[in-house]
Amino acid sequence: MSSEPPPPSQPPTHQASAGLLDTQRARDRSPSPLRGNVVPSPLPTRRTRTFSATVRASQGPVYKGVCKCFCRSKGHGFITPADGGPDIFLHISDVEGEYVPVEGDEVTYKMCSIPPKNEKLQAVEVVITHLAPGTKHETWSGHVISS
Repeated sequence: MSSEPPPPSQPPTHQASAGLLDTQRARDRSPSPLRGNVVPSPLPTRRTRTFSATVRASQGPVYKGVCKCFCRSKGHGFITPADGGPDIFLHISDVEGEYVPVEGDEVTYKMCSIPPKNEKLQAVEVVITHLAPGTKHETWSGHVISS
């Protein structure tokens, strides 16, 4: 038995380092129509909204608008108000009814402020009033219908 110390470990070669740098390069991103809209963090879902905020929202006026976009897999979208103004954030937990909203659907909604600064607004109690003509709509259970 020899009591020699183990050989020192070798630093990675230049070729191995070059491969690592290739994977760390910034990837090109496709332009997104929602790039300017910032999604709040953490998302104020129906579960995390305070009781007082829910009561204030339910007692507020009903607004009309059109669904600008909605992504079921991400769980959020935006509504364009009928009277103009900035787009309103929409979370999946605040959609009422049996259909997943799609672009062009007419909706009614109430508004609630988004914590912590309460500077931006979010749509709550969203109801689809008219399905966009010529589009396929999906129910929450997965059935697809054409309108």
